[in-house]
Amino acid sequence: MSQTPAETVRGFLAALRRGDIDGALAAVSRSVVANLHPLRVRGGGREDLRRLLASTVTAFPDLFLTEKHLLELGRVVVVELKMEGTQAADYLGIVNQEKHIDLDQAWRLTVDAGSITGFDLYWCQNQLYRRLAVKRLDEVAIVGGAA
Repeated sequence: MSQTPAETVRGFLAALRRGDIDGALAAVSRSVVANLHPLRVRGGGREDLRRLLASTVTAFPDLFLTEKHLLELGRVVVVELKMEGTQAADYLGIVNQEKHIDLDQAWRLTVDAGSITGFDLYWCQNQLYRRLAVKRLDEVAIVGGAA
């Protein structure tokens, strides 16, 4: 009996929660199209997804993923989740300051024949920066005093 798209995605998430990158990627097609929007990766592949997942598990060894909503729409599964953990290594160019993160995310996954063939990932980059104590990048810092 084949899995539903939602069951395939839940299996992917369960492996990721265990820190099992290979187990998670077992549910992902070798020809997956990965759009990792906050990272400006469009039309990426399985290795782009592997790098992100491995970086996440390494940087947050106490990774906790909470599935807030999961909606199956035919072969498309939309998941709203929260990623939590304490930073233990640099992450996506952000220096480790051992800060706790709670980052809301939305994933849109396309599943064909029991394999994830499309992966669209979204999160607010400013929320990530705030949680990991990165100085705001959208404002110019004013240095010095009045003359």
